[in-house]
Amino acid sequence: MAEQREIVLMKGNEAIAHAAIRCGCDGYFGYPITPQSEVIETLAELKPWETTGMVVLQAESEVASINMIYGGAGAGKRVLTSSSSPGVALMQEGIAYMAGAELPGVFVNVQRGGPGLGTIQPSQSDYFQATRGGGNGDYYVITLAPNSVQEMADFVDLAFELAFKYRNPAMILSDGVIGQMMEKVVLPPQKPRRTEEEVLKECPWASTGRTKDRQPNIITSLELTSEVMEKRNLHLQEKYQQIRDNEVRYETEQMDGAEYIIVAFGSAARIAEKAMEQAAEEGLKVGLFRPITLWPFPEKEIAAAAQGKKGVLVVEINAGQMVEDVRLSVNGAVPVAHFGRLGGIVPEPDEIVNALKTKF
Repeated sequence: MAEQREIVLMKGNEAIAHAAIRCGCDGYFGYPITPQSEVIETLAELKPWETTGMVVLQAESEVASINMIYGGAGAGKRVLTSSSSPGVALMQEGIAYMAGAELPGVFVNVQRGGPGLGTIQPSQSDYFQATRGGGNGDYYVITLAPNSVQEMADFVDLAFELAFKYRNPAMILSDGVIGQMMEKVVLPPQKPRRTEEEVLKECPWASTGRTKDRQPNIITSLELTSEVMEKRNLHLQEKYQQIRDNEVRYETEQMDGAEYIIVAFGSAARIAEKAMEQAAEEGLKVGLFRPITLWPFPEKEIAAAAQGKKGVLVVEINAGQMVEDVRLSVNGAVPVAHFGRLGGIVPEPDEIVNALKTKF
């Protein structure tokens, strides 16, 4: 007998909340900010502390919430926070601490325009913040870019899986379009919460306090000697290379016979799909390359896809950030151009088609 799927209509932000409960999240610590406030509002409505035991707490600020995440992750718990661009900026110190201490945690950024407080309208201008490591030091955050409400739900479990596999922070980098739009979504099945014994088995490094048979582990990103700090950094770089080798994810459409490629992520990729249809009506053969992991970035795959093409157009809702990684990947083999809108304005498909015709 086929398994019955639960299909519901909801916003992307609401899907994050439902998926967090179903994926066995132990705790959510966050602070409201447009356009992602529905995450904590949905969790408050669902009251998972009564059903799964999940803690849901509105902190007094984003700085407080990231430190709560740091503490929960240090105890081996599955912890999650969500925010939007300026709120995530306030969390950068804590994220860097977690990267240095090798702690897993999941962060959702539903991007809005900036710099500063900017606008509450959608943007993709936090690409650098996410993929370059917005805090101090040499570190990376595993970054997943959903382009649908379904992927908002799916990527919660995936982000936790990758975060714990590599003991590294993971981010779901969404935007105001995906967070606010409503679509049908298949929710994941309910996972049981891990027992304390299961937590200790999965996370022997966790600091859970002194017990009869176990001394407490010390969680820190601090080292007082340069030699030890260099060894720690070299270990981190080896880990990051493992992630690059094993966790690149991407999606392509209509690449066979394409003369041009559009590279786009998140909501920009959805708009690019419509632009491809319009371009085909005008006789342009266009394919789409959608990076799903923004870090690790699919460098080799984009380079291979670009071979023999007349041009690569990078479409982003920003002034041009991912385009730098595309140019580095292609390394001058084909022309690379950028098209983007700023200030919370979302590109129109006909604008993308016009850019294809005028930039190459």
